[in-house]
Amino acid sequence: MLSLLALTFIGCGEDTATAVEEPPVEIVPKNKVAVPKFDKDSAYSFIEKQVAFGPRVPNTPEHQAAKAWLVDQLKGFGAAVIEQDFQAEAYTGTMLNGTNIIGQYNPSAKKRVLLAAHWDSRHVTDHDEDENRRNEPVMGADDGASGVGVLLEIARQLQVNPIEMGVDIIFFDLEDYGDGGANAKHTTWCLGSQHWSRNFHKPNYKAKYGILLDMVGGKNARFAKEQVSVAFAPHVVNKVWKLAQSMGYGNFFVNDNGRQLTDDHLFVNQIAKIPMIDIINLPLGSETGFMPHWHTTHDDMEGIDKRTLKAVGQVVLASVYREANGEF
Repeated sequence: MLSLLALTFIGCGEDTATAVEEPPVEIVPKNKVAVPKFDKDSAYSFIEKQVAFGPRVPNTPEHQAAKAWLVDQLKGFGAAVIEQDFQAEAYTGTMLNGTNIIGQYNPSAKKRVLLAAHWDSRHVTDHDEDENRRNEPVMGADDGASGVGVLLEIARQLQVNPIEMGVDIIFFDLEDYGDGGANAKHTTWCLGSQHWSRNFHKPNYKAKYGILLDMVGGKNARFAKEQVSVAFAPHVVNKVWKLAQSMGYGNFFVNDNGRQLTDDHLFVNQIAKIPMIDIINLPLGSETGFMPHWHTTHDDMEGIDKRTLKAVGQVVLASVYREANGEF
């Protein structure tokens, strides 16, 4: 995934972490739609397909092939799709060609929520136990593909069970090509979300809030309350975690505080001014703070657990449909 550097949060001016006020209550829609059942097998197959392309490293044929497939999938699920092409210079000096893929449901609806994940995979396995393999690219089954797989299943459900509310699904690119050095700048990560936050896919874009998914497929996952999310969107964190626990997923969505992370939501919060939370696996007792397969050659389908996909997918799906029904 990104590198998810743990930061001592650095803020100045508009970059200071401050909570966004909760928006006012909105009118209940005319037609309520029951929350669909999230299909964990479908989500798993979407992850498997991404991994089959190989590492989705920018400036590679595998990256381009995966992009075309993702665009086709969203279009096939009834979304109006925008491909936001851009270029960004990596910390290595390499010019990267990126594409943020935006799938819009009910593009003209004023009330909107934003769901996001990153679709690229890291160019180096810099945390692999074998030092001789640390220049290999990451397959990115969990770190990248898992969040995308969950959102593709949600897109499928939005087509089958349409709602009146607007939903935007964004697959951010160039999230994971950052500098992993101890004193690296956090802005070397999440280049796609930084670009989108400064260049919306439509003028004056607004969303009530956003939910970012990152590394949401691991076994025995533990989703603590990440602190950038708590700082900018405490009302969203509390509602999502409370909902998850009421649905029987309290073993996944724990009330513990996690550390603050550099992830795509940071820049959506700081630059775009849209309150966004990060659902991300933060296991206890980990050297890196993430799963053992993070940024290694082991981030493959062996690390994906359908039970985790079900927990995350059903909670996010319920959040969206309850929001659409005026019940969230």
